[in-house]
Amino acid sequence: MSHEEEPQALEKAPQPSSGLVVAVADPVQNPGLPPHRERMTDKDPAAMNRAVRTVYTLFYISLAASLWAVAAYMLFPIESGDFGDIRSNNLFIGLGIGFALLTIGIAAIHWSKAIMPDKEHIEARHSTRGKESTREAAVDVFREANEESGFGRRTAIRGGLIAAVVASIVPGVTLFRGLAPHSSEEKPLAGDPVALLKHTMWKEGERLAHDPSGLPIRAADIALGSAVHVMPESLKDVDHLDGYLEEKAKAIVLLMRLLPEQLPAEYNRLDWSYDGIVAYSKVCTHVGCPVALYEQQTHHLLCPCHQSQFDVSRGAEVIFGPAARPLPQLPITVDADGYLIAKSDFEEPVGPSFWERH
Repeated sequence: MSHEEEPQALEKAPQPSSGLVVAVADPVQNPGLPPHRERMTDKDPAAMNRAVRTVYTLFYISLAASLWAVAAYMLFPIESGDFGDIRSNNLFIGLGIGFALLTIGIAAIHWSKAIMPDKEHIEARHSTRGKESTREAAVDVFREANEESGFGRRTAIRGGLIAAVVASIVPGVTLFRGLAPHSSEEKPLAGDPVALLKHTMWKEGERLAHDPSGLPIRAADIALGSAVHVMPESLKDVDHLDGYLEEKAKAIVLLMRLLPEQLPAEYNRLDWSYDGIVAYSKVCTHVGCPVALYEQQTHHLLCPCHQSQFDVSRGAEVIFGPAARPLPQLPITVDADGYLIAKSDFEEPVGPSFWERH
C-alpha cells in the first residue's frame, strides 16, 4: 500500500544542491514487479473451500491434541514415583502439547499461503510523523488486513483458531497440579499444607539434639547468652528418601539461654521454658527463611533475608520488619537425666503466616 505525501510536506522537504548532482551514463533501471502468478485457490473456488476446511480442521486437531495432553496427565499419573510411569507421563503429555503447537503453526502457514491474498505491492517510504492522513491510513491497513485474511467473515477458521490457542494453554496450566503435594494411604496429610505445618516431629518427651550431629543436649551445658541450633533427636533415624529434609525444615529450633529475670511473665509462658532456656522455631513467620542471627545483649533474633527482628525476652514478638506474628515457641523441660525435652509439639503452625488462613 502506497502513501501519498501531502503537498506541504513535499515543499518543506530538503532539496538537493545542484552542485551535488552527478550525471550517470547508465543509471540503474527499475526492474518492476514480476508477473503475478495465480494460485490454484485463486482460480478454483473448490480449491479455496478445501484450503479453508484444511485450516480449521488443523485448528480443531490442535484442540484435540491439547485435550489429550490434559487427559494424559490423568491417565498416566506420576504419584507412584515409578520411572516407567514418569516416562509415560512425560512422553504422552509432551506428544500432546507438541502436536497441538505444531498443528497451529501448520494451519497458520497454510492460511497465509493458500487463503490470504498474495498480491505484490510497493510501499513507498513516508514521514514517520503521525499526520491525520497517516492515522487514517493505519486504520485502513487494519481494515484491509481483516478483509484480506478473512478473519472477520470466515467464522470456521476464526473459531478454530481461538479454540486451538485457548486449548494450547490448558495443558501447561494442568501441569501445575503436579507441583502440589498429594495425599496417599501411607501419608493421608500429604496434600494438606496447613495440616502438615501444624504438626512436626516434636512430641512429648522428644529430646532436643544438636543440629546436625543428633546428640542430645543437657540443660547444664547451655551457657548464658548462647544460641544453639536444635533438631529432634529421632530425626537422625529418618532416611533422606523418607522425608528427612522436609521434617527437618519444619522442626528446626533455636535454643537460647537468658537469665530467668530477663523473661518477664507478662510477655512469656514461663512454664514453657526451663531456668531461662527458651526454644523458638527457626523458621521466619514472614516467608520461611531461617532466623539464625542472635544478639545476646539485646536478646534479638534477626532474619537475614528481609530483616525481620524478634525480641526473645518478650515472647519472640516482632519488633521490626515484615513478619506478621511472633516465632512459635516450643514448650520444653528436662527429663530425669537432665536432658532437655519437648513438652509437646508447637501449638501453632510454623513458617509463613499465610498458612494460618484456612
